Amino acid sequence: MTFQQFYLGCLAHASYMLVEEGEAIVIDPQRDVDIYIDAAAARSAKIRHIFETHLHADFVSGHKELAARTGAAIYVGARANALFPHVGVRDGFELQIARMRLQVLETPGHTPESICLVVTDEAKSPKPWAVLTGDTLFIGDVGRPDLSKTHTPAELAGMLYDSLHAKVLKLADDVLVYPAHGAGSFCGRNMRPERSSTIGIERLSNYALQIPNRQEFIRQLTTNLPPRPEYFFQDAELNRQGAVTLSELPELRPIPAEELASELGKAASALDVRAGDRFAAGHVPGSVNIALSGQFASWAGIVLGLSSRPILIADTPEQIAEARIRLARVGVEDVCGYLQGGVEGWRQAGFPLAELRQISVQTLSEWQQRPEVCTLDVRHKPEWQAGHLRNALWIPLDKLAVTSPPVDRDALIAVHCKSGYRSMIACSLLRRAGFHNVANVTGGFDAWQRAQFPILTEQPEQPVTA
Repeated sequence: MTFQQFYLGCLAHASYMLVEEGEAIVIDPQRDVDIYIDAAAARSAKIRHIFETHLHADFVSGHKELAARTGAAIYVGARANALFPHVGVRDGFELQIARMRLQVLETPGHTPESICLVVTDEAKSPKPWAVLTGDTLFIGDVGRPDLSKTHTPAELAGMLYDSLHAKVLKLADDVLVYPAHGAGSFCGRNMRPERSSTIGIERLSNYALQIPNRQEFIRQLTTNLPPRPEYFFQDAELNRQGAVTLSELPELRPIPAEELASELGKAASALDVRAGDRFAAGHVPGSVNIALSGQFASWAGIVLGLSSRPILIADTPEQIAEARIRLARVGVEDVCGYLQGGVEGWRQAGFPLAELRQISVQTLSEWQQRPEVCTLDVRHKPEWQAGHLRNALWIPLDKLAVTSPPVDRDALIAVHCKSGYRSMIACSLLRRAGFHNVANVTGGFDAWQRAQFPILTEQPEQPVTA
């Protein structure tokens, strides 16, 4: 048996392939599926089986396209009510290929249909070797319990407790743990950066597995949940139906500067995918900057929404192609096209470029002495509670996308996040909303701490043991 993990950093998503006797199984595939087809071919194997551990909410799965291209069967939890051809699996379902055995555990909690897959390589041992936990058990965390329209978070959290303690934690301590997501995913809140673990390590170190009883587990899992991105329910429904193949998406067309100028402010939006420094030096007025270097697709889904019709602004054809595929991975499919000639094409057409001021934390420290300056913190709530600047206004980025700060539009606003990525998105949103005097704080809160400037802390309303 051979085993391979595929890790997609921009979505903190892990998918897997098992190969035994020329037969391949793919688990939780990303939307662009060539990587699995190529990997199987390299092992002289055929993809015959595709498992989904649940209906993913944070990305669009490639299960339907992969099945269409390979003839593989798709297996998903029986409670998913999937609308594509599939095999609905329950506890005790087993798939045996030569000396490799895959056993299904129904583990509702993150979602009602969630399953885990116990892998046994009988050529080496009759005992289980690993468990692919989907979003049930992460490295250092467990799945969030608020992604169902049919169950309350408390109901799901109770189901998750039962699934973990009655099934997953019954496995031996040396069984390897391979989840569907890592640190940075919006599907949890306390994940560690490692990409695998063991049942024993998680039993000892995972805060959620230390919670003493079911009632307390429910309380902690439903307290201070991070905001759920609005597009999550839409992605889950797309995955229930099965997404169209990427080849069915229309080819992007070049859009002249004159056409973009007439479209700005209408249904379409200008999405600048260049690095933040490039955007700050000169950009199309009213464009939103979400750089490809970070969690581009997730923030595009949150800030713009799946129904947005973005026009891409980039430096190279490679950036345009990369942005297109990453947007499709979260379900942003109706991309209008791209600005012909990029920012230089806009300038050559006679249209003005806008600039965005960037300041250091040393400058921000000086500005804080001025009463007319507003310091805006756009980080997540736990980050704010762990430490923030004196007199700062806190509006997390996901809220800023729909809510303007309660300050005058001519006020001087210094925006910061942890490192500068989210704050640049926030600055572009503020500028688009008509706030004229905005500055991005380079290096963010990390740089502020390195400079040893003072910070304030506050306790969470309901502390979560970690």
